[in-house]
Amino acid sequence: KSFSDTKTYNDKKENSNKAINSKLDNNQIKDVKLKKTEIKNEIKEAKVKDLVKNIEYTSVDQKGNTFHLLANSGRSNINNSDILDLINVKGKITSEKRDTIYIVSDFAQYNSVNLNSKFYKNVIINYQDKEITCINFDIDMETNKAVAYNNVLITDPKSKMKAGIVEFDLKTKDININPSEINKEIKVITD
Repeated sequence: KSFSDTKTYNDKKENSNKAINSKLDNNQIKDVKLKKTEIKNEIKEAKVKDLVKNIEYTSVDQKGNTFHLLANSGRSNINNSDILDLINVKGKITSEKRDTIYIVSDFAQYNSVNLNSKFYKNVIINYQDKEITCINFDIDMETNKAVAYNNVLITDPKSKMKAGIVEFDLKTKDININPSEINKEIKVITD
């Protein structure tokens, strides 16, 4: 064989080996991608498995107030296993001596240890003849206090009122309405 024939043969062999290695590399890459996809799917399945539907909690404090909580679904909080992240939430605080407080929100966090709740996004609170809308509503069962804040609007049959913070005393069911800024008046619009 001539030198050029040998060179051509070696070049073809080298190109063939490169093609095989390239195919192997592509197949190995595909395998790695498949494994990554499988891992992601396992993580998604684990998250879905963690989801609980139709959640219901009831607790009673020392004064006889009952706190009842319902949610369409929820899951354990990734940062704190004592907290449940709830979706489409309804709550009710009842007392033998006072009117019932009703709460509805898109989301809430419920602490199963201290029974505290944080309702957020599209929160609606109904108490007596008042409807209070806000972004956040926190209930602290240890202090028997609840606070509505962020874009608070209080509506009753005769007026509408914007406020900064509305505080509820769950023992007495008294309401304290505070302006959004210090030294500012609360704006009331009457019908």
